[in-house]
Formats: sequence, C-alpha cells, structure tokens
Amino acid sequence: MTLSARPLRLTTDQADFEPRFRERLHWSADTDAEVEQRVAAILADVQKRGDAAVLEYTRRFDGLDAASVGALELTPAELKAAFEALPADQREALQAAAARVRSYHEAQRRASGESWSYRDADGTLLGQKVTPLDRVGIYVPGGKAAYPSSVLMNAIPAHVAGVGEIIMVVPTPRGEKNPLVLAAAHVAGVSRAFTLGGAQAVAALAYGTATVPRVDKITGPGNAYVASAKRRVFGQVGIDMIAGPSEILVLADGSTPADWVAMDLFSQAEHDELAQSVLLCPDASYLDRVQAEIDRLLPQMPRAAIIAASLNGRGALIQTRNMEEACAISNRIAPEHLEIASSEPGRWEPLLRHAGAIFLGSYTSESLGDYCAGPNHVLPTSSTARFSSPLGVYDFQKRSSLIEVSESGAQTLGRIASVLAHGEGLQAHARAAEMRLKGGA
Repeated sequence: MTLSARPLRLTTDQADFEPRFRERLHWSADTDAEVEQRVAAILADVQKRGDAAVLEYTRRFDGLDAASVGALELTPAELKAAFEALPADQREALQAAAARVRSYHEAQRRASGESWSYRDADGTLLGQKVTPLDRVGIYVPGGKAAYPSSVLMNAIPAHVAGVGEIIMVVPTPRGEKNPLVLAAAHVAGVSRAFTLGGAQAVAALAYGTATVPRVDKITGPGNAYVASAKRRVFGQVGIDMIAGPSEILVLADGSTPADWVAMDLFSQAEHDELAQSVLLCPDASYLDRVQAEIDRLLPQMPRAAIIAASLNGRGALIQTRNMEEACAISNRIAPEHLEIASSEPGRWEPLLRHAGAIFLGSYTSESLGDYCAGPNHVLPTSSTARFSSPLGVYDFQKRSSLIEVSESGAQTLGRIASVLAHGEGLQAHARAAEMRLKGGA
C-alpha cells in the first residue's frame, strides 16, 4: 500500500478557519482512566514492597528477568566500556555534542545561578543563596527508539549546577542495551544507572527502595505511564514538566528550499503519530512546493508510516495574510520548536514571545538543537511555553533567601512588622518583633 501524507490545508481568511485551526491544535494531556488506575497501583506497590515490586514489573513489562535490582545497575566500567567500543566517529560526535551542551549550561549558570547579597543603609543584609539539589533522577526513554541525546541534555545541566548525585533510569526491553545511551551516560558524568523503566522506575526514584536511592527531583520525558507517574509523585519529589507529543512550527517566507522545510516537518513527525508539524507561510505557491516535496520524500523515509500518520492526523499547512499574522498565530500556538525559515529572521524574532526554542534562519534546522547546538532540547510542549521554559541549570538548583537584620534595622522593621501582625491578629508575631525594639518588652 502506498503511503501518503496530506497535512490539513488552511488559509486564515476562510470563514471556518478558527474552528478548524483549534480542532487541529487540540491535544488532551489527560491520560485515560485505565492508565491512571494502573499507575496508581504500581506506585503504591513499589512504595510498599520496594525492590520486589520493581523486579516484578520489570519482568512483566520489559521482559527482563533479574535476580535483584542490583543486577540491573550498570557499573561505571560498563558505561566506559560501551563508550570505548563505539566507532570513532560516534565517540567524537558524542564528545563534541557534550562539550557544546556543557559550555552553554556553564554560561547559563554564570548568568543566573549565582548567590548574591547587599547591605542597606542601616546595615541589614539581604540576599539569595543558590545551592544545587543533592540527588536527581533522570528518565531516559527506551521504547520505540534510544535517545543518547536525552542523557546529555538531562545529566549535563545537573552536573554543571553542582548536583551531588545523578541517577539514570532507562528501560531496556528484553535486556537490549543501547551502546550510545550507555556511552552518553559515561560522557555526561552519570553517577549510577539502572535498566529500569515505566511507572515502576519513577516510583523507585520518588520513594526509594533498598537498591535505588530516593531522589529530590525527576526530569526527562516518557510515555503516558511515565507522565502519569511523574504527575502523581509530584510533591514527594520535584519534576521538570509533563511532556506531551513533540511539536514543530515553521514560519516561512518562501526563501528556504522547500525540501529543507519538508524534511524539518518530518523531523518531528517521525517521533510519534501524535507529534505535530505545522507550516505557516503567506505564499500559497510555496505551500504547494512543500507539499510536493512531502510527496516525493516520504517514500524514502524508514519511519514513513509514523510520519504519514502524524502529518495526516495533526499536521497543517496554513497560508497567512502576511508574516506578521504568521507571528501572531505562532504566539497563540506557543510551540515547542519554532523555526524561522526566512532570509531575515532578525526581522521576525522580536515579534515572537512564546516558544520553547527559536531557530533563526534557513540553516538552523531544529535537529541541530536536538543534538549538538548547545541549548537544552527538553522543552515545554502543548502551549505551555506561554508560562514555562526549557530545562536548564536553574531546574537543578534551589534558592534560599538570606536575611541578617542589624540592631538598627530591627528598630525600623520591628515597628512595621508589629503593626501588620496586630492587624492580622497574630500577636506572637508582633511580640517577637517588639522584643527586639529598644525598650521593648
């Protein structure tokens, strides 16, 4: 059977654009009731029985039989051996990508991750102390594909932030270990690694078992079971985000080769049937050329069936009145990945407020950001870029306020606090401030 990919074709001036546009964008982050019930049962079981439950679910879901959870831990020697066994080009690419990711996140730490303080006129010190988390868990997907890049993007900023211990979990169905994932863990400085996945891995990290240490925060994407588990353990531990399907939005002025843009749309569509690829352009003939390239290139793609399902179900080619309108629609979508496929990207970038990552110019394919440009590829999805940010050093740090009130400062602040505390009916608060006033009780 011949596959075809026909993204929905829309123009912003058609009468039914708004309802059809909203319907195409819609994706529910709600997991179904059956998934929620199963996840709740797994979490409760792991919390109660620890390693025994983890082994049982790993055997059931991954087909991986082990005598103990300890047998599922990957030793540093095994990670190093995986790295050294890689072909030279893969070793060099992994190291080069890691160096760029590390360099970017070190710059991020210098810009926003330092402690600071100042003293005001009466000698009172005020400031902020930034400290890293003690231990974090990173979840690396391992089902439909292996993602060594996710190891780098989660572990390196944690390492740069100064996290004391980084625990990696990665599912290895039927015991098949991906050498690049193991090698990436070695390069990124992962402290301990376990071949565990699914809700049981999230539970083990959140609650701790006899073998898997409890962490302070869990980062990294996964399937519906992983997303549901992360949502449920939030509060016991921190989490980065609840990730939805991957997304790309391309703003094009018609100057970028049509086959480049078609392949950029494919680059997200090949992740998952629910991934979304959208192209906005004022030029109808350019949209025609991109569709022609989609038709030509699709049969060449190993994951053609997934790409076709994604583009047919959630893709769109939208003709706008102009590039300004395209930018306004982009802000409504708040995409995970936003490409400005234009000869003058600097003209349009100031109009764009909401996106996980912005890729400027025709040579900046989204895939470069996924692997080796440097900025993090763990990005907000499903329009959450309206209020959230890429994973970064700041996700692995916490901030404590510093307050040192001088005797002189206590005379001023104490009177203010006393008035407000009495107004709230909290007399002990007021008295604690008043006792430090000269002549106070």
